[in-house]
Amino acid sequence: MRTDTWRRVSVVAALSVAAFAFNTTETLPIGLLGLIADDFDVSLSSVGYLVTGYGLTVAVVSVPLAQLTRQVPRRHVLSALLAVFVVATWVSVATSSYGVLLAARVCVALAQALFWAVMMPVAVGLFPPRVKGRVVVVTAVGGSLATVLGVPVCTWLGQRADWQTPFLVLSGMGLLTLVVIAALLPTTPPEEGHAAYAPAPDTRRFALVLATTVLSVTGAFTGFTYVTEFLTREGGFSEQRVGVLLMVFGLAGVAGVLGIGTLADRSPTTTLALPVALQSAALTGMYLFDSVQPAVIGMLALLGLSAAPVFTATQNRVLRVAPGRTEIGLAMNSAAYNVGIAAGALLGGAVLPHTGVRGLFLLGGVLNFAAVAVLAGERLLAPEQDRPEQDRSAPAPASPAGDERAGEELTTRAKGDT
Repeated sequence: MRTDTWRRVSVVAALSVAAFAFNTTETLPIGLLGLIADDFDVSLSSVGYLVTGYGLTVAVVSVPLAQLTRQVPRRHVLSALLAVFVVATWVSVATSSYGVLLAARVCVALAQALFWAVMMPVAVGLFPPRVKGRVVVVTAVGGSLATVLGVPVCTWLGQRADWQTPFLVLSGMGLLTLVVIAALLPTTPPEEGHAAYAPAPDTRRFALVLATTVLSVTGAFTGFTYVTEFLTREGGFSEQRVGVLLMVFGLAGVAGVLGIGTLADRSPTTTLALPVALQSAALTGMYLFDSVQPAVIGMLALLGLSAAPVFTATQNRVLRVAPGRTEIGLAMNSAAYNVGIAAGALLGGAVLPHTGVRGLFLLGGVLNFAAVAVLAGERLLAPEQDRPEQDRSAPAPASPAGDERAGEELTTRAKGDT
């Protein structure tokens, strides 16, 4: 592999590892609730705020931070964000004050909010547009592995050592990625890369993507927030088997993310519509066949296969139709995703007393069907038209002969890691 290709592959791999560290850090307190509560002598609900406050912070500050830093070279931005992640995680481990712990978590959330906005244009901009979908998938694999691998392994480690140990490991991963990004990512104006601006900007299509994100994620988390109760109460599974079933869900999710790489390059619209439609079918199927255990397992796997790629597919679509700078569009989509998570949990809690846990999955299926209908409305719009290359603020860089092979190697490495 040529030196320049090796540098670009290394940067994208580092971004994927950073995504893994950020996503694992976000939800890890869920697996360590008791240990953290005992150590700080606070209630379990107070520890829960470490996750809730994190998600709300990401939702609120994503767009403002992206606007404030839109002129700063991405190497400087990503290096600063990873430095904040490392230092704030160390502070959260070293402190004996719950207030300081919460403040450190908010700092990490601020870094994650901007990270998700800028990392995708950086990764995509390192390779020619024809392999964009595969690059998006590779960067997303790290975030998907956080659910199926990061949180369970770090929870196991925390239970056998102490709750601080897994956070130290994650901060070490952050430090490693910081070194790679600072050393290998070129310092260039952010508007120069071809991924800084969408090739087919369209405000209406962009609005449809955001609406799809909110509807589909709200629908997914309306039911999935209560999936443990569903599996034990409605499905008749023992609590010991729930962990295995959630592992099935997670592994299916990773397979789903890896599977949409080539499709994302060939048909971005189908790449988004397909997982949303399958998610609707999976949620509805869990409602219809709640007492048939083989069917529940199959529907849960289908839900993982379809739910995990939704964020990747919406990000890929934003990179094509965002009306302004892509990092602003990606920040808006990330905010919409976190709004959907919060809205799904709130909606599920409000409806649960009236429908029972089984009814939440039907409601989630209906919301995802509505998302499919929103996407179908795009057919009423005029066909997409790419802007002429000379009209773009940042023309695509020349594509060396090895670039296509580099894209293929990225996909191969990701599959090997999984």
